[in-house]
Amino acid sequence: MQRIIAVQMLDYLRVNRLISRQQHGFLLRHSTVTNLLQSVNDWTLALNNRQNVAIAYIDYAKAFDVLIHVKLLHKLSAYGIAGDLLAWIRAFLA
Repeated sequence: MQRIIAVQMLDYLRVNRLISRQQHGFLLRHSTVTNLLQSVNDWTLALNNRQNVAIAYIDYAKAFDVLIHVKLLHKLSAYGIAGDLLAWIRAFLA
């Protein structure tokens, strides 16, 4: 059930252009590895064109351990996720 809902939500977000094309997490054939490969390619092109490159490394290892559920539910609601689906997600997070 969880997988079906995740797929349907991603489809909804894509169709309504609510998810960036640069998004790598949680998308089919996109991962931290593809993100890193794309980043290294962008940095290489910039350096080859004598442009400056600034890089910040952030550790998100525990990002979902500290996810604030109220904010997530509010954001989903703002994106148009409502009704039974939002209620199901709320119950799932409890």
